[in-house]
Amino acid sequence: MSASSPKPTRAPHPMRADARRNYERILAAAEAVVARHGADASFEEIARTSGVGSATVYRHFPTRSALLEEVFHERVAALADRARVLADSGDARTVLTAWLGEVCSYLTSANGLAAALAMTDDTFKDPDTRSCFASLADAGAPLLQRAVEEGAARPSADIRDLLVLANGISLATEHHEDNAAEAQRLLLQFTEGIWSPARS
Repeated sequence: MSASSPKPTRAPHPMRADARRNYERILAAAEAVVARHGADASFEEIARTSGVGSATVYRHFPTRSALLEEVFHERVAALADRARVLADSGDARTVLTAWLGEVCSYLTSANGLAAALAMTDDTFKDPDTRSCFASLADAGAPLLQRAVEEGAARPSADIRDLLVLANGISLATEHHEDNAAEAQRLLLQFTEGIWSPARS
């Protein structure tokens, strides 16, 4: 997406018309810059691309993780929707494996998303902030719970652990020649540990 054609966004608070225009221009520019540079995208370059001052960028997004969360919100929302679609289809193990695979695919294809989820600054600790990670955990929890109830997964399995695993795999395979395939291979290998022995 270019900075000249911003899409509708989810501004966190009511804004004046000019502030909203700036917000949408910044977000559109951030998407383009993050696509090129990942989580290390420069606030200064984002400001130049959007045509606003750096202070305006920081006023809307006081931390890097706050900006990255907003940039990747739609991708994460799509994954959450996908979990709800899959919730009542197929056997629980297949469904959970498929969804985790899709999460891993998003993480390996979206430049900077895995690094954004790995950040642990105060924005992610704020209980009033709905982070990307929390959204994915909320969406995936029913899939894992169903697998536990059907006896496919161990009761000790935790969806947050699985998301941390998927995220770590995406970061570890970032520079692999075929990072998508390698990430999927490792995900299948390491998630073997959550399945109940009788069903593995």
